[in-house]
Amino acid sequence: MSQSSYQRFAHIYDELMQDIPYDQYVNWVLKYAPSKDYPTLIDVGCGTGTLTLQFHQAGYDVTGIDLSEEMLAVANDRFQEVGVSIPLFAMSMDQIEGFSEIDVVTIPIDSINYLHEESSVVETLKRIYTILRDGGQLFFDVHSLYKMDEIFMDSPFTYDDGNITYIWYTEPADYEHSVYHQMTFFVKDETTELFERFDEEHFQRTFPLETYVEWLTNIGFSKVEITADWHNENPTDESERIFIRAIK
Repeated sequence: MSQSSYQRFAHIYDELMQDIPYDQYVNWVLKYAPSKDYPTLIDVGCGTGTLTLQFHQAGYDVTGIDLSEEMLAVANDRFQEVGVSIPLFAMSMDQIEGFSEIDVVTIPIDSINYLHEESSVVETLKRIYTILRDGGQLFFDVHSLYKMDEIFMDSPFTYDDGNITYIWYTEPADYEHSVYHQMTFFVKDETTELFERFDEEHFQRTFPLETYVEWLTNIGFSKVEITADWHNENPTDESERIFIRAIK
């Protein structure tokens, strides 16, 4: 995605993510890694900082990491509005460095699915293992094979709330269980009430659950737990979002 597109997308991202139950994500982490026992947390792929701020409010000493400086700028504005100071770093998740003895790492809202190469996913998991303390925990979620191969292929999708309109097309990408998202946005200017158009593309790729478990186990994580769809239940063939917790 281009830098200019990111600049526009960063400012409408939160409106498009209103259906995400962020509080459930925080509760999932708190259940297994309460902030009083696991105080330091790095939120990888933190975007505009909505979840990062909620982790802070739940008692964690939080740091946010994201590839997009535009997203981080929006996050910083969010924190300043409520008088909160949270360190933010612009870096790719497969190049994380400079941290050690971290209690918790999160990679929320299918962020890891944006990595193109298998080697980048493995490198990300290796680097997170390195910066976690013994007993530290990794929490992340991914799109299921069913969502990538079936649900995403049922496009086009449309959205219109009067201020933001989009048309969203998908098509299979080059890898198995991968997809290109092609989106056209029309965003109303509050001053002129005219709509500005911009286009962007996303790429996402996922892997079978067994592959994620194998990678985590080979890297050295001692326990890997899999649940699905915001509930503490086993995945099914029609689960859409897979939640993975791994302990170093």
